[in-house]
Amino acid sequence: MKKVFKLQDLDCANCARKMEEAIAKLDGVESVSINFMMQKMTITADDARFDEILKNAEKAIKRVDSACCIVK
Repeated sequence: MKKVFKLQDLDCANCARKMEEAIAKLDGVESVSINFMMQKMTITADDARFDEILKNAEKAIKRVDSACCIVK
């Protein structure tokens, strides 16, 4: 399943890259792309575990930038 989410308070392109790298390592994630200029994250992941993967992705985002969050 592929979904697009708006990110809030993403500070820099370097943070976006670090977030992408961390989320890509999560089990069940097929692909992830974070666009700093658009403040959007596109994630493709296992349908059956998508909610769990999204929670783990949010934790990874917070580790890189504690002010950034996913707008649901």
